[in-house]
This record gives sequence, C-alpha cells and structure tokens, in this order.
Amino acid sequence: MDIHRCRFVPYQPAAINAVAFSHHKTSPANHNAVPRLAVGRANGDIEIWNPSKGVWLQEVIIRGGRDRSIDSLVWVSEPDLDLGDGHVVIGKSRLFSIGYTSTVTEWDLGKGKPKRHASGQHGDIWCIAAQPHGAGSRTTQETQHSNKLIAGTIDGELAIYAIEDDDLRFQRILVKSPTKKAQMVSITFQSRKIVIVGCSDSTIRAYDISKGHMMRKMALEPDVAGGSKDVIAWSVKCLPNGNIISGDSTGQVCIWDGKTYTQLQSIQGHKSDVLSLATSADGTAITSGGMDRRTILYKQNADAGRRWAKVWGRRYHDHDVKAMAAFEHGRMSVVVTGGPDTNLTILPLKEMGRENHRLVRGLPHQPPVASAAKARFIVSWWEREVHLWILRRTAADLQVSVDENIDINQNRRLLKTIMINGESNISSATINDEGTLLLVSTATDLKAFRIEHQTPSRASDVTLTSIEVPAGLSRLGATHVKLSPDGRWLLVIQDGTRILVARSDCSPGMAVTNLNRIQRLARLRRTIPRHISNGGLGGYSRIITHVAFSPDSKMVAVADLAGYVDTWVLRDSQQALLDGRSADDAASSASDSEESRSEDDDESGARSDMRWIRNPGAKLLPKLPTSPTILSFSDSLPEMGLSREVDGSDDYVLVAITSSWNILAFQPRRGTLTPWSRRHPRKSLPGPIQDLLDLPKGVIWQGSRLWVYGVSFLLMLDLAQDLAKPIEACASSFQHTKRKRVGANTGAGGKMQREQLAPHQVRKRGVHDQWEVVDLVDRPRVDSSESDDDMRDASEDHPEPPSMPTHTDTVTPTTDIIANGPKGWWITHKYRPILGIVPFKSAGEDAEVAIVERPTWDIGMAERYFQEEEWER
Repeated sequence: MDIHRCRFVPYQPAAINAVAFSHHKTSPANHNAVPRLAVGRANGDIEIWNPSKGVWLQEVIIRGGRDRSIDSLVWVSEPDLDLGDGHVVIGKSRLFSIGYTSTVTEWDLGKGKPKRHASGQHGDIWCIAAQPHGAGSRTTQETQHSNKLIAGTIDGELAIYAIEDDDLRFQRILVKSPTKKAQMVSITFQSRKIVIVGCSDSTIRAYDISKGHMMRKMALEPDVAGGSKDVIAWSVKCLPNGNIISGDSTGQVCIWDGKTYTQLQSIQGHKSDVLSLATSADGTAITSGGMDRRTILYKQNADAGRRWAKVWGRRYHDHDVKAMAAFEHGRMSVVVTGGPDTNLTILPLKEMGRENHRLVRGLPHQPPVASAAKARFIVSWWEREVHLWILRRTAADLQVSVDENIDINQNRRLLKTIMINGESNISSATINDEGTLLLVSTATDLKAFRIEHQTPSRASDVTLTSIEVPAGLSRLGATHVKLSPDGRWLLVIQDGTRILVARSDCSPGMAVTNLNRIQRLARLRRTIPRHISNGGLGGYSRIITHVAFSPDSKMVAVADLAGYVDTWVLRDSQQALLDGRSADDAASSASDSEESRSEDDDESGARSDMRWIRNPGAKLLPKLPTSPTILSFSDSLPEMGLSREVDGSDDYVLVAITSSWNILAFQPRRGTLTPWSRRHPRKSLPGPIQDLLDLPKGVIWQGSRLWVYGVSFLLMLDLAQDLAKPIEACASSFQHTKRKRVGANTGAGGKMQREQLAPHQVRKRGVHDQWEVVDLVDRPRVDSSESDDDMRDASEDHPEPPSMPTHTDTVTPTTDIIANGPKGWWITHKYRPILGIVPFKSAGEDAEVAIVERPTWDIGMAERYFQEEEWER
C-alpha cells in the first residue's frame, strides 16, 4: 500500500476551558444512566465523553461558533423516581454553560444544539454553580423542585436563575456590589443555602442565598513575592465535612474551617497561580493545578493534628492546568485535567503515584478530512473554514523520483479556501470521488458547491459555484452529511436522529446540477422500557453517530450510541411493491418535500424512480455490545464474488468496531455474523490489540485487509485469514505495546512498574553555571546516523515493515506490508498523532492513501504567563 504522510492540514485544536462530570449512578443495562464528562473548549465546542470502564469514548461534539467560548460547565441532575414496581427512573440530566457573557445556555444533547438561553440585567458571568439537593429535598415539595443556578459576575453581583419545570429564566439579583471592585471569579456550594464565592479583591465570601446577605468575609494572605496587591481566588471547593478549599494567585492552597470561616492551614503548592481544584468524594484527597503546569496531590495526615501535606506532584501538561474535575464510582477513581495545550489528561486519584496517567489527544474522534479519490483532492475543515488541497503525483512516482532531487513539498498545493457564512462552526463535510460536488453542514445550515476543474495545478484552475439547497435539507442544518460512492445520493442526519436522503443529478465526470427528491428514512422501532427512555439523558443514546454506504451505493447503514444498526437498500418503485414491503417500509420511503423529478435515466442507466426501502434482514442484525466507533462496508460486492472468497457467502460485508474493541463483521442481507467474525470474538484477538487504550477512528479497505487507525496506531486485519491462537500470539515478538494495560486500573493508564517510582534523571550545575542532565539508569544508546527527528514520537516496540515511512510528507512502503509479521494482522505506533487517513484509490493491491498527522509540537499555544527552566525529577 502506497502511503503519503501529510501534516500540512491547518487543523488547530482549541484550548480546554472547562470540564464537568454528571452525577448519575452507573448502570450497565441503562446507557442513559452512565455518567458523562462534558469538555468545554475556547472555540465554543462542547464534547461529551463516556468514561465507562476507563474506555473514554468521545461520543458527540456539539459545535460552537464565531466569537463563542465555553468557560464553565455545570450539570444538574434531578432526583431519581422509584416507580414502586422494582424500576427506578433515573433523574433527568441537564447541561448548562457560560462564556464570559451575560447569558446562560442550556444544551439539548439529543439534537446537538442550544435548547434555550437566558440573560439578566447584570454584567458578564464569570462563574456558575448549581444548587445541590439537600437532606430535605425528598420531604418538602419546595426544596425538591426549586433548584437554582447561582452566577457570579464581573461587577460583583450574584444572580439567581430558576430551572424548575424544565425551564431556564433569570429570577433576580441576590447581591449587588456598590463599588464593582470585587469581581466574582469562582463559586461553589457549601450547603443548599450557603454559597462560597472567590473574589478578585483578596477575599472569599460566604453568602446565605435564602436571606440574600453576606455571612462572612475571609481574607487571603498577600503575595509576599511582590506580585499584585490583590490576591485572586481562582478556585474554591468544599469538602464533605464543610471545610473550604481555595487556590489563589500566590500559588497557595488554603484550607478553611467550614463553621468558623477561619484559616486552618495554607500550603505553598505551586510557584505560580493555582487555577483549578478537585476533591475526592470522601474528602481525603485534594488535587490542584496551576500556571506552573504542575498537578499536585494533597492528603491529610493520620496524626492528631490532621494536617494536609503534598504527597505527589508532576507536570502532565505543556501549559496551564486550567480545568479539573474528579470522578469516582466503583473501581474508577480519576481526575481529569485540561488547559491551553488542548489535551485531556486522565490521572488516577486514589492510586496517584502508583498508576500511570493517560493522555487523550485533543483531536476529534471523527476525522475532519475527506478525499476525492479520482481527482486526488483532500478536503479538510476547521471551525468555519474549508480547505481544498491536491496531491498531484502518486507516492510511487515520488519514490522513483527521490534521486532526482525533487522537492516533495511541491507535490501538494492549496487550491481553495472556503469561508462558510453564518455563526456556526462546521459539523460535517463530504465530497464525491470526481471532486465536482462538495457539501458542508453546520448546526443551522447546509451548503453545496459545484467544483469545476480539468487537471488543476494552481488555484486559478478551479472554479467554485454555490448550489441552491432545498429548504427541507438546509433549514435545520445537519450533524452528518455523506455522499454515496457514485455521487448520486446524499444522506443527511438532522437533529441527531432524523434521516433524509436526497438525489443529486450528476453523471460520472460531470458537474452536479441540483439536489432533489428528498426522502425520509424511518428506523426500526426498538423496544426500550419507559423507565429507561424517560430518565437520565432521554433520547441521547439514539443519536446517530456513524453512516456508511456500500461500495455500489445500493445499501446504506447507520448506527447510534446505543448500538442499534439500521440498514436500507435501493430499489425501483415497481420492484419495491413486488418485494411486499410492510406499512412501516412504505412510510419510510415517503417524501417529505420534493421538487421536480430528475430525468428518467442518466448515463449509467440509473432510474429516477429509485427508492430506499428497509433492508428485509434489518431486524435480524443484533444490537452491538457497546457504542460503535467504526461502521464501514468492505469494498467487495456480492456479484464480484470477493465476499465469497472471504466468508463463503454472496452478501455485503458490514464491519462494526465498538468501544470495547469488539470487531463484528455482518452479512447485512442475511442479518448474521460472517464466519470469520464468529471464529474471532474479542478474547481471540491478539494481545497488543486487546491492550490498546486508544480507540479506532477510521478504516481503509484493501481487498480482504481491514486497515484500522487511531490517534496513535495503525492496525491491519486480514479477514481472509484466521488469527493465531492466543498462546502463539503471546510467544510472538509483538507481545509488548506502546500503551499496554498492566493489570486492573482505576480508569487511567495501568499500574506503574516499581522502577518508575524512582527518579530517572537529576540535574547538576557544571562549568560556567550550565545545568547538565544526568541519567540515573542505563539507557540504550541510539546511533545518531539512524535517528530521525520526525519519528521522535515513535515506539520502538514493533518490528517495522519492509519499507516504513521515512520522509516528512510523502513515502512509499512496499505492497506486501505484512511479509515479516504475524499471520493475519500487523500493528505499528510509528506515526505521530493521526488526524485522519483518506484513500486515493478504492481497492486493489496498489491502493494509495494519505495519512494526515497533527504532531503536538506543531499545535500553536498562547505564551505561558509563568516561565521557568525546564527540568523534571
């Protein structure tokens, strides 16, 4: 397989400003009861993560927009309702955000859009907290249904927002500062009636919200290092016993008595501002993060003094540790941190110092790149920009031309940059193989462009023309758009669950003329108990996250977060009647809003009366064990006989890979698993695959070979061969991986080896006051003649294939890439963080792909406020 390595796509992950966990109890039978992590970014995006069993699946990204930012997030969970018949309705979960404006926003997770906004007569909101359920919340109607949101503003005001009866409205100003000097920076609840506020005037204040007055003012110690006159309380938290924890701009973490509001202890934990705090559920541990990039763990001594002390500290980030949240349930006990370096870091809480941390890259799970295979275009999108690139020469030609001193950087060219009108960021984009039709969707609109080109070598050779999109497609925007391989069908997912299919009138090699004949597809009715569907996140689990067309464009499949897969097949109207469709199938093929029909036949003989009907075997497809991460048809067709070669059947092959690394290959017409999939359950997969922590992002087919990639790996599975038995696999040279699970863990990276607890390096002052790093352990020497700066993130754990990539942007590995590897599979970690992989040829031994990398060192970050010499213990 010929491979281009590219890092020229200008995708810039946004800084993490806020993280927050919902508070549901984990239930394996109820997808809506699983806690979620919400991550707010500086570009207005909100990511919803599923931390169940330490998998950390990015389920949904709710796109932001121009000049928007998510600076604080808060979940509100209503009390559970016992139905008395053995069933419990999980309390409804709601997500609210602020963005340094005077507006509070509630989000509809099921549709991926804002649900409602509310604003009051006050300044910009800088912090927000939700009133907890008190001890009497189940005895009095007033306290049970009168939860509030309390917001602190830049003008020193506390504002109350009511959220009862599934509403959000500004209620009143609780406290108003006469001087506007005390800006409200951080906020938390000590009890249901008492709120603790950290301010910018060297004070922490306690307010009684039932009476609307300040109870006590706590003064912070001045900055003895000669900093600002006023100390800023960047973060405040409360322990279960009522004691208050604060982190301020002097680098101190202070513990305050929750009854007398006096300072019990102060710890100089950081060399600069403490920006974030988190506490364990039992109040025995505190973590802090600051501008010095350090994350520090504090624990209470068991002696009579019960003093707090630092027990662990390390730098896990390349910039400020701005956001932090703790999550504990069952065996899981973690702290999640984030900041301007765009990455999430998962730290063990109870086992900090004994378990490894885990780094989750800030790249999206669903790649923001696509390709026009025949035109050799690469399309990438970021926020409201679309970039159209071309790779003119093949990887094989470049490899032949290496000796001719040809600059491989000249092989690529940016043809067009498209700015999408409107306020919303791009949610999805798709392009046909000929490179003549481009569609871009946001949360509020759908744009279509005709691309005219011959053999483009510069931007002037390409012409873009906007195409009018029917109102039925554009009025609600789209979360996903997907063109069929032949370019004649457009699948649109609206509001997360509504499926529309439109026909695009075009012929091979010709420009598209218009979109028409919109058809709505109805999914199978699933039997979900009401106590599950009406609680927690409601219909969130039915959000469609993956869409796939068969290579002949005659079958389409979708999958949702709950693991349900629906399929439809293409039939002409007369054949559909002869197939004896049910009433549900007839309803699913009804048009919502149609314009004039296209011509009876086009160049390939496709008829204008073709309709999508439900696949007769759709009901036989089982529910996936966990949420899907990949859904893809193989490039084989039933009439080609290739699927018979792989599985001895005359059917399509539909592969679904789940977040638990179940690799399931279905025969969708029959509604059964393929023989290969039946012979290879998850426990039969090779150890290095089972040990992977990073989840798969995408797949490329090459005959019977399935190339699966994630942010840190590239994996090949040959569905025409049986995998080696686990005993044989363990004896192979592939028994060690870069990211291996070592025993049971609490949701982070697995147990540390004993020698990792000791320092490996120290610094000593040498001549001319120069600091030198001294290794305390023997390290293998590396021949500088064989080193490669571009591969410094690579793993040394796997033998490389005969011709691994060595050039910066374009290389050509050999076709038989598994010649020296184990039978049926191969894996490597030899790539920098992978944004996406796109194909240039659909099938065959001479398949060609482009691997788009996004190295961490190439991601721009703001300058750090705090600078010091780089050294680690």
